[in-house]
Amino acid sequence: MTGRPRIVDAHHHVWDLSVRDQDWITGEELAPLRRDFTMADLEPEARANGVDATVLVQTVTVAAETPEFLALADGSDLVAGVVGWSDLTAPDIADTLAALRELPGGDRLVGLRHQVQGEPDPRWLLRPDVLRGLTAVSEAGLVYDLLVQPHQLPAAVRAAELLPGLVLVLDHSGKPPVAAGELHPWADELRALAALPNTVCKLSGLVTEADPHNWTVKDLRPYADTVLEAFGPTRLMFGSDWPVCRLAATYTEVVEAALALLDGLADDERDAVLATTAEGVYGLR
Repeated sequence: MTGRPRIVDAHHHVWDLSVRDQDWITGEELAPLRRDFTMADLEPEARANGVDATVLVQTVTVAAETPEFLALADGSDLVAGVVGWSDLTAPDIADTLAALRELPGGDRLVGLRHQVQGEPDPRWLLRPDVLRGLTAVSEAGLVYDLLVQPHQLPAAVRAAELLPGLVLVLDHSGKPPVAAGELHPWADELRALAALPNTVCKLSGLVTEADPHNWTVKDLRPYADTVLEAFGPTRLMFGSDWPVCRLAATYTEVVEAALALLDGLADDERDAVLATTAEGVYGLR
């Protein structure tokens, strides 16, 4: 590996608690996140680590957040794409997506996401109304970010099979049980998803799946190696998961961990994970 690479951070968040509560931030463990996190907080950390573009990802299932994020992206020279939220099950989802495209910053809309991990039905992705909505996402030329737990991966596999025209991006490598040190059945389900050509994975979120107070790169490596083997560098992209990562690591520590996990790759393979995969999949400017 030669030189300090250019980086696209394909997964981060912002929020302002005076605008909207983040109702998922509950309990003592998440207490450090109960404050505002803005682009003004992120930008110096990102720039200091060689990040020159980011993808801003939804945080709550509130339709108003997406136009706000698009407007924020429109005024930012760092945010190159927005993964927003809209109700997939709404009959007018296609019209909603078209309307979002017409808003200030609408050209930065690259995908949608829903907190599937919180749905009690492990086959939520396969509901007819959800599949209809996912079809609309595909027809709009957008990608769909998958936020799922390992036990929900089989439904994600089936959805990818049913919708070959939709690119599905697996957030946080499918949330493997890093702290428990277990690979299976997560690795088996992950490989089943990776076997489908319309799937991509994010090398993100691993530090918060590990022991947040006592993790090492060695703890993360079996999981990073698994996703690298399954998806390959051209279908894997780096994301910081800032500011959630701050529960376990600084922004710099997350970047340094990713660089260490990719140290065995050729330069073009490393560059794919760190930048070009995200640029291609999301169509970033």
